[in-house]
Amino acid sequence: MNTIVGTYECKVDAKGRLMMPAPLKKQLTASLQDGFVLKRSVFQPCLELYPMVEWDAMMKKINKLNRFVKKNNDFIRRFTAGVKVVEVDALGRLLVPKDLVTFASISKDVVFSSAVNIVEIWDKDLYEKSISGEDMDFADLAEEVMGNINDDEDGIS
Repeated sequence: MNTIVGTYECKVDAKGRLMMPAPLKKQLTASLQDGFVLKRSVFQPCLELYPMVEWDAMMKKINKLNRFVKKNNDFIRRFTAGVKVVEVDALGRLLVPKDLVTFASISKDVVFSSAVNIVEIWDKDLYEKSISGEDMDFADLAEEVMGNINDDEDGIS
């Protein structure tokens, strides 16, 4: 798994194309030829851009679900709803299909935000609102999520 780093801004054109920022494109060089999967986020009003290798790893996990369990089948359907295979063109642009532009309320200014091994694509105003902390205390969240993880190998708790 490659870790993707950074937050980048760009604009969307009238056709729904985003110019992938050069530092992000450089990090994703190995994935450019294989393409990407673009999908709706489960928890946020944004899109998730999976390098194909990361999407394949996710599908291996999902494929282990028993489809004769209704909840599993429902989950698979909802998780993969609106999924599109996308590519970065020769000019470095990513075409976002109209239905996904609508889902993420993308209007003009866009933020690419790294999320470990994928990239979230946000409308800038929604991104700023999501990180403003108005709906949660980040310190409490960090303690709850990471507080019980102790990795002695690198000394970081």
